[in-house]
Amino acid sequence: MRFKRFGASLLVTGLALLGAASPAMAHSELKSSDPARGASLATPPTQIKLTFSGPVTLADDNPIQITGPENASWTVGRAEVAGAVVTAPVQAVGPAGEYTLRYKVTFEDSHAASGSVKFNLSAPVATPSSQSPATSQAQAPENSAAPAPQAGEATPEGLLPTWVWIVLAVAVVAAGVVVALRFTRRKD
Repeated sequence: MRFKRFGASLLVTGLALLGAASPAMAHSELKSSDPARGASLATPPTQIKLTFSGPVTLADDNPIQITGPENASWTVGRAEVAGAVVTAPVQAVGPAGEYTLRYKVTFEDSHAASGSVKFNLSAPVATPSSQSPATSQAQAPENSAAPAPQAGEATPEGLLPTWVWIVLAVAVVAAGVVVALRFTRRKD
């Protein structure tokens, strides 16, 4: 009888622990990006788009930066937020190679997060002054007609993925059960 009460108490405690941990595990995160993580682009995008799993606000005045090889730095226009989606116009410049899009946002639960998305540009981009207006206009429809594939789930820097919290909670409950079983066996 004593074991049944103790087991029931342990079960209720474990469920309460999991219930209390759920809000902590529910942090929002980056769901997709355009350009997508690991994408290889023939032409640079004219706009970037970050989609999160929950509503966000911008963390500071410079929430998005794109840098690449040979110290290339793209000009990022004013970022706009619509719920869980952040968009910003960009003006690309630089050689072919790997570029890194860095972002800083604040989630609805007030925690700030930053992260990055790496993608490749397969052709160099000349400075805007060396492109003719006709060339710039011809590139815009190509980018909008062929959107980049969606990125997989990304975890903002400094945060643990949700699965780590779940494994940790299961381990804590399992350890509690083992200790409880040993404790009750010693008393018998």
